[in-house]
Amino acid sequence: MEQEPWTPADLLQLSGGYWSACAVHAGVKLNVFTPLSARSHSATDLARDLAVDSRGLSMLLNALCALGLLSKEGDSYSVTPFSREYLSRDSDRYLGHILLHHHHLMESWGRLDEGVKRGGPVASRISHGEDEALRESFLMGMFNLAMQLAPRIVSAIDLSGRRRLLDLGGGPGTYAIHFCNNNPGLDAVIFDLDTTRHFAESTVARFDLSARISFQAGDFIKDPLPSGFDVAWLSHVLHSEGPDGCAILLSKAVAALEPGGVILIQEFILDDTRDGPIFPALFSLNMLLGTPTGQAYSGQELTEMLQHAGVTDVRRLAVDLPNGAGILAGFKPV
Repeated sequence: MEQEPWTPADLLQLSGGYWSACAVHAGVKLNVFTPLSARSHSATDLARDLAVDSRGLSMLLNALCALGLLSKEGDSYSVTPFSREYLSRDSDRYLGHILLHHHHLMESWGRLDEGVKRGGPVASRISHGEDEALRESFLMGMFNLAMQLAPRIVSAIDLSGRRRLLDLGGGPGTYAIHFCNNNPGLDAVIFDLDTTRHFAESTVARFDLSARISFQAGDFIKDPLPSGFDVAWLSHVLHSEGPDGCAILLSKAVAALEPGGVILIQEFILDDTRDGPIFPALFSLNMLLGTPTGQAYSGQELTEMLQHAGVTDVRRLAVDLPNGAGILAGFKPV
């Protein structure tokens, strides 16, 4: 599709787009949407309940109304149906964790020029004491996103007859949970850092799958992986590594498979020219800022990595996913 020509107004809107993002992030951080989902409030009443300044809160609430995330009648504010579903902490479809993860990324994105100059991540000014909050927003943010996509993904992947799945770098285990729910004969192991264990085990327990899904702690580059699997699932793992790290990881993942096993890779996939789509191209910059060697990869690069690791019959699955995401599948020779 041919892009419309740029105008100065387009450029200025893009440049100031962070204003809207910051207003949403502030609403989530202050938790304005949850009480407004229960009943409408005036700015004064809500400010008292949240222990914030009434003048500042009224400005924020008006901005969120202008963005279409709140509605206002007289002096009372209430949520829209969309905000009740996705921005209230009482909703099963709450997306606040991933929005807070985006908020925590803004400091490094504001120093993107430094990252480009040095060719690597910029040091965070966030205090060490917030590490647990950052980890929670990241892991549960990944849970937020995966919960939106996993039902569509697992229903499009035939794992009938498969018995053991390795969810490599599986975080809170969302995909392991959905694959097991969709395939009653399947058990799974989530392999991730020990700091992830609490989030994974509590999430698995919430879905009553602790008997079928276990957690094994380790560093997937440095430590040995468990073996004896017929499915390996790597969702948004490779982009955290450079080509050398990807080669190590894929070699170990394939070695963990039994002959005939399938490896499934989900990533934000660049065009082979690497100049699009927009989200994978921008996501590659996010990896520049956050990791020593990570980046987004093209479909051709991912295919060649898998083939080099000994995988055959590599193909991109016909699953329509947002933000340039795609899934590649390949098989370990019998």
